[in-house]
Amino acid sequence: MSDVNLLVLASYFKGERFMQQAHKRGAKVYLLTQEKLLKSPWPRESITEVFAQANGSPLEHTLNAVSYLARSVRIDRIVPMDDYDVEVAAALREHLRIPGMGDTTARHFRDKLAMRVKAQEEGIPVPEFVHVLNYDAIREFIARVPAPWMLKPRSEASASGIGKIQNAEQLWREIEKKGDRASHFLLERYLPGDVYHVDSIVSERKVVFAACHQCRRPPFDVAHGGGIFATSTVERGSADELALKAINDQILTKLGLVRGVSHVEFIRSSVDGKFYMLESAARVGGAHIAEMIEASTGINLWQEWANIEIDRGTPAYQLPKTREEYGGVLMTLARQERPDFSAYTDPEIVYHAPEANHAGLVVRATKHARVQQLLENYVERFGRDFCAVLPAVARPSN
Repeated sequence: MSDVNLLVLASYFKGERFMQQAHKRGAKVYLLTQEKLLKSPWPRESITEVFAQANGSPLEHTLNAVSYLARSVRIDRIVPMDDYDVEVAAALREHLRIPGMGDTTARHFRDKLAMRVKAQEEGIPVPEFVHVLNYDAIREFIARVPAPWMLKPRSEASASGIGKIQNAEQLWREIEKKGDRASHFLLERYLPGDVYHVDSIVSERKVVFAACHQCRRPPFDVAHGGGIFATSTVERGSADELALKAINDQILTKLGLVRGVSHVEFIRSSVDGKFYMLESAARVGGAHIAEMIEASTGINLWQEWANIEIDRGTPAYQLPKTREEYGGVLMTLARQERPDFSAYTDPEIVYHAPEANHAGLVVRATKHARVQQLLENYVERFGRDFCAVLPAVARPSN
């Protein structure tokens, strides 16, 4: 049992299993969310108190609100549930002098420029890039690196807000349109290739669990062109898995993650065959990746994250027994509010995504080939039965 007081930040509805496990361990969970999420089905039986801010509240208001709470509650840990909460949690820790990831390290897992600069310094392969800041540096970059390029916001999540730039004229127009916000972007060489992600548990700077997966289509293509997101376990013991785990270990060590969970994205260039880091995040992967990992390994990332946050290395973290099966997940926007899956009857289906106007499945099998067969079949059927396409919308940063 524990007498730890956890302040959980959630700007999206997620992290229920984290809160339930923390409560089970005896911690008191205080949830800070947004007004629009108050009616979400939070596990209130596991939460001591729920607080809500006005939607889109600035950081100063959050600092004031949490400082007021701290007058009566001793806050021991501050834990962000989503990418957008990572930098807020870091600022709160700095302000209240609470142990955990501070501003500088948080930028390695939130700011796409900071993570690339640090990775490059440490010899970790990343696509060539330049900060959208000094015009001479930008001119040198576009003269040396052939188009197309990717124009990326530094602080959005995943593929949100990313644009593909075809030529210099388009680039300068985009920079001019961004005005004073231009320095919040970076420009990067476009690398064609396959996208992978490694989802990890880290305890006391050591990666104690890592699961490697390959996306069927790059998330950028799905986010900006619509269609079906699908990802699945990389074949166990393969050269790809070994290479991904090695570079993932290097990234998490060099970027400074002490404890928690991570979601690191890679691209294997179709030009030179090498893996390059695209993004590192100190969070659980979205799109029901956690449910896929639990199906294939028995490990629930949210629950283990709660254990790590509570214990902080004392006693030493012990990973539960795992299994080495294979998992896959498919997700798409759906034309129907509640899609009908009655025609999907394969016994390998272990989970249905609950979100309205989304169709999603998780499958589990003992063989890699079986998961690939199911995903290939379901991608085609999802396109026919469910798939809806809406334009990508970037979430404004606070």
